[in-house]
Amino acid sequence: MDRLRARLMLSRSVAACMILLVSVAHAEGVGTRIERHLAEPRFAAASWGISVVSLDDGRTVYAHDAGRLMLPASTAKLYTAAFALDRLGPDFRTRTDVLANGAMKKGRLRGDIVLRGGGDPTLSGDAWANNLAAALRERGIRRIDGAVVGDDTLFAGPPIGAGWEASDLQETYGAQAGGLDIDENTMTVALAGPRVDVRPRDAAITVAIDSAEAPPNDAPARTPEFYRAPGSDTLHVIGLDNASAKPHTARIAMPDPALVAARRLESALHAQGVRVDSEARSVRWPVRPPGGELLASWPSPTLLEILQAGLKRSQNLYLQTVFLLAGRSQGADATPAEDRATAALSDWLAARGIGPTSVAMTEGSGLSRHDLTTASALTRLLATMDTAPGAAAWRSLLPVAGVDGTLARRMRGTAAEGNVVAKTGSMTYVNALAGYVTTASGQRLAFAILLNNYRPPPHGAEPLRSASAEVDAIAVMLAEATGRL
Repeated sequence: MDRLRARLMLSRSVAACMILLVSVAHAEGVGTRIERHLAEPRFAAASWGISVVSLDDGRTVYAHDAGRLMLPASTAKLYTAAFALDRLGPDFRTRTDVLANGAMKKGRLRGDIVLRGGGDPTLSGDAWANNLAAALRERGIRRIDGAVVGDDTLFAGPPIGAGWEASDLQETYGAQAGGLDIDENTMTVALAGPRVDVRPRDAAITVAIDSAEAPPNDAPARTPEFYRAPGSDTLHVIGLDNASAKPHTARIAMPDPALVAARRLESALHAQGVRVDSEARSVRWPVRPPGGELLASWPSPTLLEILQAGLKRSQNLYLQTVFLLAGRSQGADATPAEDRATAALSDWLAARGIGPTSVAMTEGSGLSRHDLTTASALTRLLATMDTAPGAAAWRSLLPVAGVDGTLARRMRGTAAEGNVVAKTGSMTYVNALAGYVTTASGQRLAFAILLNNYRPPPHGAEPLRSASAEVDAIAVMLAEATGRL
C-alpha cells in the first residue's frame, strides 16, 4: 500500500512539473513570438515600448522597453478619461445658458441675448436652438434691441491644445475646443465646377477662389486644395476652374464656432417671431464675459456618454474639452484651464503610483507631440481602473476589436475579435494600442503597445502592412496565448 501511495505521489509530482513546464513553454512561446516580430528588419529604425500585466495577480508577464518615454498619440485619452471620471463623476453634466444682458419691458429686451457656452462638445444641429428660442418666447420676449452674442469665454487660455501643430488646425481632428462648440466645430465644403457650397449655411467663413493658370485641355482632372491660415476666417480654394476641377467634398475646422452657434440661435428666434435688431457676434477669451439674468438652459449629455462617444471615435475635441472642464473644476483663479488640468492630472497620477517621470501630458487628446508616456504607466492606469468602482462602465467606453469604434475593422477573424477592448492611437510615425485582452486560457491581461518612429515599407515591398496591423499582430498573439503567462 505504501509503495502504491509513493507511486501515486510521484505521478502527481511529475504531472505538476509537466504542467509547469508547458506553462513556461507557452509563456516563452508568446514572448519569443513577440520578440521575433520586433526583430523584423523593417523595424530597425523604429522604437517599441510594450508592457503586458496580468490582472489576476499584478505580475508583469512581458515587457520591452516598458520604461521608455514615447509618444502615445490618442492612447493618451485614457489618462484624460480616467482623471475626469474621478474628478467630475460619470453623471456630471454641463449646460449651455441663455442670459438677458439688459432690461426687459413689455416683451422688449433693451440689450443683448448672451448664449453662454458651458463646454458641451456635443452641441449640434437645430434642436437645442429651437428649444431655447421657444423658451425665450414663453418668457414673453418679442424683440431684442441688441444681438445674440456667442460667449466663448468659459476656458481661460487659447482654444488649441499645447503643442498642437499649425498644420493640424485646419483639419477636423485639430478643431479648436472652447466653451461654446457647435457641430464638432467643423464644416463641409463641396465643390462642383466653379461652385462652392459651404455647410452649415451659418458657418462663419469667407471663401476666396484663387485663380490659377488654366491647364491644357487634355490635362487630367485635378483635385482642388484648401488653405485656411491659423486664426483666419478666409478659406482659400486653390485650383478650381471650369475645365479641370474634380467634384470634391472636404470637412474642415471652423474658425469661429461661437459665432456660428449665435447665428443658429438667432435664426431660431426669427422662426419664433422674435425680432433681433443687430447681427450676431461672438466674444472669446481674454475678453471679459458679458453677464445677465439666466433665462433658459440646454443640458449636455452625461460625462460617461460624452466619454463613450469620444473614446470610441477617438474624437479629439470631446476629450480636450473634457480635459478643460476637469481643469476648470480645480479652482476659480485666472490660470488657464489647460494648465490647471495638467498640474491636477500629474498629482492624480502620482497618487496612484504613476510618477511625473513616467507621464507628461500637456493637453487632453494626445494630438500634441509634447505628450509622453511609458508603456508601463499605461498598464498601471489600466490595472488601477480595472479594480475601481465602475470598472465595467470604464471598459464599455473603449472600442472592441472587429466590433465598433476605431477597432471596428481591425483584427477581424482572429482570436482578438470581440475580445480585445482597447484605445487606439495614430499620427504620423506613431501607432499605439492600449487596453485589455483575455488569453485563450482565460487569463486577463492589461497591455500597452507603443510604436514610434516607424515608416512602413514602400508600396510593393513585402510584407505590405499598415503600422496599425503591426501593432495589432501583438495583441492577437496575446489573445491566442495558452497556458499561464
